[in-house]
Order: sequence, then C-alpha cells, then structure tokens
Amino acid sequence: MRRVLAALLVTAATLGSAAAADGDGTVKKFDPAKMTIVLDDGKTYKLPPEMDVSDLQEGKEVIFSYEAKNGVNQITDMLIQ
Repeated sequence: MRRVLAALLVTAATLGSAAAADGDGTVKKFDPAKMTIVLDDGKTYKLPPEMDVSDLQEGKEVIFSYEAKNGVNQITDMLIQ
C-alpha cells in the first residue's frame, strides 16, 4: 500500500508543478492553531486549512507532497499512518 501511495504522490507532484516535492517522516510537533507540523528532521511544513487533521498527532508517520512557496513548505497532499 505504501508503494502505491508513494507512486501516486510522485505522479501527482510531477503533473502539478516543477517545484513540487515529496517527503515523509515522523511528526515531532503539531500546532493545530497555526496548521503546521515539525518533523523529526526539524523541517516545518504548513497544512492547508481544509485538510482533515483529526488523526494527526505527535509520533505519527506521514507521507506527503508539498510545494515551496515564498519560503514556506506548503503541503498539498498527505497520508497519515
């Protein structure tokens, strides 16, 4: 299942924008007020306001696509494991 999802994320990112990228990691910090996550590698990502984050919490593994815009890593799609 992970391989299929990863392939779909790569395909979606490729079709969407040249600046798109993929990532994964473990959530170290989640700020629902700011809609941001910090991963175990120290990088911060912004979540879109319409994203369902009801299952998101510290310690969860995530796989995602994102775009770097104006110095912000904006998540475009995410799977919470």
